[in-house]
Amino acid sequence: MRVILASGSPRRREILARVAYPFEVMPSNVDETRHASESPAQYVARVSRDKVLAVAREAPGALVLGADTSVVLGDRTLGKPEDANSAREMLASLSGQTHEVLTGVAVARGGRLERDWVTASRVRFRQLNSSEIDAYVATGDAFDKAGGYGVQSGADAFVEGIEGSVTSVIGLPFEETEVVLREFGVGMDPDAFQSTEAIALRFR
Repeated sequence: MRVILASGSPRRREILARVAYPFEVMPSNVDETRHASESPAQYVARVSRDKVLAVAREAPGALVLGADTSVVLGDRTLGKPEDANSAREMLASLSGQTHEVLTGVAVARGGRLERDWVTASRVRFRQLNSSEIDAYVATGDAFDKAGGYGVQSGADAFVEGIEGSVTSVIGLPFEETEVVLREFGVGMDPDAFQSTEAIALRFR
């Protein structure tokens, strides 16, 4: 079965490669502006649905998977920082706090939504000082990630604990995704184990 990931995220590619391979990458260009009436969970659910349906209309014979992640601190939703100052402000606000990470996932086929769900995890940051925030922002790792950090990269040193799915915090919940894709008969092609790309993605 043809499988498409409706996301350009390298983290989601790595996680999906542990569940299904080969697959294609076809990022969608949907509007990700949050509506004023939406809760954070409603927002990530809608955007993930919009992503897969946009791609599924272009590839009606494929099974399309997409996801969207937001970091929620109190009544604030933290998306991707616009610049270095925004990244520093986000990390300073997360310092010493526990926040929620919501990831919406959707699966579509034949232009129709088949599954969608939202996973929630709680992440606790230790107290950060300005020097380590500046050093992390200087690496450039903050700019393409919700909340301005990635637990799979340099920001892992900021985390004191995670309640829930670590892979969901990274961008795609492995366990739930595997169960759903198996329901559709999606698995690993035996030849994938000989693929240099698959090995790089799965064991990075």
